[in-house]
Amino acid sequence: MAELTTTKLNAESHLLLDQPLLRMPHELSRRNQKTAQRYVENGTKDALSALSAATKLASKSSDPAATLASLDGLISKMTGLKRKLETLHEEEMRLHRSNRARLSHLQDLHEVQSLVDVKYDEWSRTRLSRLLVDYLLREGYSESAAHLAASQGIEELVDVDAFVACYKIERNLREERNTQAALNWCKENSKELRKQGSMLEFELRLQQYIELVRQGHEAGGGNTDSDMDGDGMHGVSLDARAREKGEEKLVEARVHAKKYLSTSGDFELLGKAAGLLAYRPWDQVKPYSDLYSPDRWTHLAHLFLTTYHTLYSLPPRPLLHIALSAGLSALKTPACHAAETAPTTMPLTSSSGHPHPIASTSVCPICSTELNELARNVPYAHHSKSLVESDPIVLPNGRVYGKERLRLFNEKVGVENGWVRDPVEGLGGEKWKEHEVRKVFIM
Repeated sequence: MAELTTTKLNAESHLLLDQPLLRMPHELSRRNQKTAQRYVENGTKDALSALSAATKLASKSSDPAATLASLDGLISKMTGLKRKLETLHEEEMRLHRSNRARLSHLQDLHEVQSLVDVKYDEWSRTRLSRLLVDYLLREGYSESAAHLAASQGIEELVDVDAFVACYKIERNLREERNTQAALNWCKENSKELRKQGSMLEFELRLQQYIELVRQGHEAGGGNTDSDMDGDGMHGVSLDARAREKGEEKLVEARVHAKKYLSTSGDFELLGKAAGLLAYRPWDQVKPYSDLYSPDRWTHLAHLFLTTYHTLYSLPPRPLLHIALSAGLSALKTPACHAAETAPTTMPLTSSSGHPHPIASTSVCPICSTELNELARNVPYAHHSKSLVESDPIVLPNGRVYGKERLRLFNEKVGVENGWVRDPVEGLGGEKWKEHEVRKVFIM
């Protein structure tokens, strides 16, 4: 009965990690539908306006060529609208296919009854491939992620294109220091961002203002004398033109701030922004130097990623990290890091069998050299009941077994009386006398 309980599969608990699997295509489909609605509304308005103009032209003009030209323009607009809608329709059908594939993938898990079923192994391998693709996409390895998805046949279970578009904008901010692509994205999702109370667009507009002020100070603060003539008049002319250009940039910055920043309501930040007009980038005066700092671009890139993940209901951390943390927490016990604070006489080895000063056993994954550091800050699991056998004993090599199960194994393999062998090592391994085996007390 206990064996049946431990191997029974709970599909609902497994699917907690797979909620983003359906949320992303749902959000993409909703955005696709909003785009199609906007195209239809704008196209209808343009068509009615063009048709009205053609009707008036036909009734007032005796020149049929002008009327035909007006109708040709109307047909051209309708053809362009049709082409746009066909593209959106193809994208919608792709999203529907993806949704069907994902629902089928999740339904396959509900048809598996046991953790030892071979179908569960197949489903788990598919999920592992999905988690690896998600991790590669978040780390910027889009080509590797696409190749992995294609080799495993899971293209419809992952969102390669969406992540590629996201990280293209992120690199645009972080490396190229250009806000235009991010602002276009904000415009496409303006309604949803307003509902969330997102500050992304304001921060991007603020950065545009900062760059205008920076250009104004740099243009007005330079002094070009390489082309001066003997009396210096040509240099004065160049300097005057530079100051004029700098003033134009500062005026442009004030107009920009009035248009995009004045309605934010954050008067403290607006005061700092206004102070930039008086303090130049090289003055190094706080807090204005922080606004001029190149670190602002890293902040904007991180803010965009956070906003993008929130909008599409994606976790901020890679799903692979979440799954790995859950697994480590389920296995972790207080004894896993005890060797760091207390001496031990146990053999210290890694999972591959090599000696290591931290690990206390080669069986425990947490104590292995590969996972010990990663599991350091992971919480301990809360176990409502113990699955340890009622009579545990420990062999001299550090492995723990139930006393009765160890006795039955040694009888089955024909070990002589008074001696025991490790079931893992079998007949080829070392054997010990029974008095060397110690009883284990569960704390």
